[in-house]
Parts: sequence; structure tokens; C-alpha cells
Amino acid sequence: VQLQASGGGLVQPGGSLRLSCATSGFTLGYYAMGWFRQAPGKEREGVACISSSISRDGMISSYADSARGRFTVSRDDAENTVYLEMNSLNPEDTAVYYCVADRRPLCGDSWSNLPYDFWGRGTQVTVSS
Repeated sequence: VQLQASGGGLVQPGGSLRLSCATSGFTLGYYAMGWFRQAPGKEREGVACISSSISRDGMISSYADSARGRFTVSRDDAENTVYLEMNSLNPEDTAVYYCVADRRPLCGDSWSNLPYDFWGRGTQVTVSS
């Protein structure tokens, strides 16, 4: 099983980035997928989560308050890839971003506190002028 995040980099405040998470070794469609981040000296926090493609409730996305309205999580099961589109970035978004996977249909109300089966290597996002 592999989850490889990419797309991070240095961006100015107000800018945008699109992170990708390339997956292999499991059937992506069965898994709820999430993005977490960790900044230096801070606790890891959930950023966004998207339900599995087999969810009976359809595709549902959940966001941290800090991300809602600025970030969009999406998935392309045919490409085995999950995305995080980030807009209006600010220095507080600086962190290492990780993608995660768990075999459950829905993210759940407490998605940021639930365990995940798989964690990938992160990608650094730095927002600075």
C-alpha cells in the first residue's frame, strides 16, 4: 500500500496550490480519504475528508473550519488519486500535508479524530511572502 502526496511548495499569501495523493495497493473506491496537516510545534489536524465512492449517501465532503470555503477535496478513482485544491492560502496554512485512507463508507462526524488505516508521506506547503 502506498499513498504519495505531491504538489506542495512555496506560495505567496493569497495564492493557490493543488495537492495530489497517488495511491496504490488497495481499491481506492472502498475508502474514505482524508487530508491532515502538521505545522512545526503544533498538533496534527484534519483538513478535509471525502467519503468513499460506495457510500449509499453519495459523495460527501467534510472540512475543518479553517479550510471550509477555501479548500476542496476531490477524488478520481479511475486515476487512483485524491486531490486537495487550496485557495486563498495564508501563512497559517504552512504545514506538512498528509493524505490518509480508511476503509469505511463515510468520513463520519468525528472524521478528524477517527483512526485511519493508511498514512502517506507528506508534502510541504509553505505560505510566505
